[in-house]
Amino acid sequence: MSEKHVSRRGFIKKGTLGVAASALLPSLLKSGPAFAVEKGDKETPMFCYQCEQTFKGKGCTRVGICGKKPDVAALQDLLVHTLKGLSVAADAGRKVGVIDADIDRFVCMALFSTLTNVDFDPNRFEDLLVESVALRDQMIKRVKKAGGTVDLSHDATTIKLKSTLDGLVKQGKNYGLMAGEVDPDLRSLQHMLLFGLKGLAAYADHAAELGQEDEAVYAYVHRAMAGLTAAEPEMNTLLGLVLECGETNLRAMELLDAGNTGTYGHPVPTEVPLGVKKGKAILVSGHDLGDLERILKASQGKGIYVYTHGEMLPCHGYPGLKEKYPHLYGHYGTAWQNQKREFDLFPGAILMTTNCIQQPKRSYKKSIFTTGTVGWPGVTHVGKKNFGAVIDRAIELPGFPEDTEDKKVLVGFGRNAVLGVADKVIAGVKNEDIRRFFLVGGCDGVRKSRNFYR
Repeated sequence: MSEKHVSRRGFIKKGTLGVAASALLPSLLKSGPAFAVEKGDKETPMFCYQCEQTFKGKGCTRVGICGKKPDVAALQDLLVHTLKGLSVAADAGRKVGVIDADIDRFVCMALFSTLTNVDFDPNRFEDLLVESVALRDQMIKRVKKAGGTVDLSHDATTIKLKSTLDGLVKQGKNYGLMAGEVDPDLRSLQHMLLFGLKGLAAYADHAAELGQEDEAVYAYVHRAMAGLTAAEPEMNTLLGLVLECGETNLRAMELLDAGNTGTYGHPVPTEVPLGVKKGKAILVSGHDLGDLERILKASQGKGIYVYTHGEMLPCHGYPGLKEKYPHLYGHYGTAWQNQKREFDLFPGAILMTTNCIQQPKRSYKKSIFTTGTVGWPGVTHVGKKNFGAVIDRAIELPGFPEDTEDKKVLVGFGRNAVLGVADKVIAGVKNEDIRRFFLVGGCDGVRKSRNFYR
């Protein structure tokens, strides 16, 4: 198996849905799929609509806009199915005092791997599937030994995996988003909950990498995943889990914030050059601050400048990164969707952390590496504690031939920085020196209607 990726409120009962929640329900249900896909339809080899980029705003049915192939889509659907079974067992375990930290971490990491632009490597999904079912079966035995019971009435708790990758792909096609006969309103809530859990899992996984965890978050993830196996789901129960997902997501974001600021300090306003320095170069993309620091440590004293890409830009505002590692120079490139053109021009090694990868061009495929949850077939995957291959490739490549001056951008306006000048901001609003506030939430979009930066 490939590198292991494990480190170390109640339901709204039927008839008790609050006024605010009742008012929310109609709009929540509108998020359901725009059309149904029949299971086994040869014209629809896959169905995925979990991201904003999805085809025509309805769903990708032949290949993902992100580059996801039908075999990977099927493997992801199968992995989610087995994770439901693992969570049923883990939830039952908590009731008899059997809690496994590795299982908690694994479920979040594995769910994270099914998000858009994260892992496209079918072989790595095969490993995750085998591990998921093995952990499930081990937990079931431990629960029974402790005097507890596990509900084995759902297929997710008993499914046996096929022995080949092709067999797993065929098996996964039975567990797609549109599988089974489910009321559209209920399916809509199930999908909203599932996608919310995937986002929650990403935050929790990032936070855990920086030493921040909360048992309550893991308990909710298992309970909610187990809730998705209900044979006869109830509207109020599902809506309660959806609302609780939002609340738990805030807790996961709080943990991630504590991990980032506790490890690297609160961001401070910092100028980031968009030009380059003469010399060898490494580009780090994705979202993981820990991976960025690890590559900075590994490249110290080797004449290599490290650049951020995409949503790694804010990293320059953290004192524990920018001030501690002077060879963290600047930011290279623009939005994630332009990476093929921009990576092709980058004369150094590229490290993708967590997500945002697109299919690499042949011209730079030997120079791009993945780590953590992110993966692409044929791209070298490196462990978080061994970035030697990335360093070696950066030294082999020519690097930038000369210094290039360009614009600079300001980052580091975290809450501490803003609240520190709150009186000046308020005064500026009152005397109309400040007329607008802009909040940029998320990455740039491919479609012109979402292209904020242009």
